[in-house]
Amino acid sequence: MDRNDKNYKRALIANRIAQELHDEDFVNLGIGLPTLVANYIPAGITVHFQSENGIMGVGSAPTPENQDEDLINAGGGHITALPGACYFDSATSFAIIRGGHLNMTVLGALQVDGKGNLANWMIPGKMVPGMGGAMDLVTGAKNVVVAMEHCDKHGNSKILKDCTLPLTAKGKVTLIVTDMALIRITEKGAVLEEIAAGLTVEEVLEHTEADLIVADNIKEFDV
Repeated sequence: MDRNDKNYKRALIANRIAQELHDEDFVNLGIGLPTLVANYIPAGITVHFQSENGIMGVGSAPTPENQDEDLINAGGGHITALPGACYFDSATSFAIIRGGHLNMTVLGALQVDGKGNLANWMIPGKMVPGMGGAMDLVTGAKNVVVAMEHCDKHGNSKILKDCTLPLTAKGKVTLIVTDMALIRITEKGAVLEEIAAGLTVEEVLEHTEADLIVADNIKEFDV
């Protein structure tokens, strides 16, 4: 196990988030890392994955030789469709999202803070396509899960006391899962519940700017 291997980090995060899924959940997965969650569904449950460009019933990622050029997610990545999957227009897709019918959405982030505020759509001064469906997803889903690496490429914490980038939403994040920790946002604050295998609580706290409440019984998670 190489903790610095990017593929390991992505698998670690996606697998742990998948353990939060329940039978018959309706879930939206953001582009990039969040799409990997579909590869780690716990045995014995059925989860209905939605892509906001108009499909319910997304399966695990296809192998290169099994890609269908007509089946893509909202980020343009190739997907599979499970038996019984259905397709619909954008109006219906966003009615599902805005109507509160999703049990969970999983998104990447540039920054999250201890109050559950999320910044994931722009860096000032850089060209961006716009906020997109993220603003609808984080306000419409019952649970908002952030999937990201704990620190940026310079080693700075992405979990802050206060976000400094333009916000996507205020107080909507319910869970943060990184390559170092699982942090749940509660009324009392951000609670460190689990750490990645091979790390210590002290190491996680050292790499986290936000104030964390350390749970009494810290657990470990791995792939």
